[in-house]
Amino acid sequence: MSRYSVYITPGAWTEVEELPGHIRQRVRHAIRDLAKESQPANSQQLSISGIQQEVRRIRLDKWRIIYAITESDNVIDVLAIRKRPPYDYGDLAGLLQNLR
Repeated sequence: MSRYSVYITPGAWTEVEELPGHIRQRVRHAIRDLAKESQPANSQQLSISGIQQEVRRIRLDKWRIIYAITESDNVIDVLAIRKRPPYDYGDLAGLLQNLR
């Protein structure tokens, strides 16, 4: 049984669908696994001042899955899937404002 409910924002869903096939499958598996483990070994916490939620990223080759954890509700919101470089996490505050 899942420990967390995982939600994918509409923007992140579109980004998943536009990924190359081999990466798309890896991203889908990583997102599905977040329901069991919110902080897998290959994830890293991102520092954002003034934000109550824990924001993390999972690295898959050059791609990043950015997600927020709300422990009090056992909810994970997948915010974006971005390629790095050039992505620099500059839009995280905006992504978080668009949540519920």
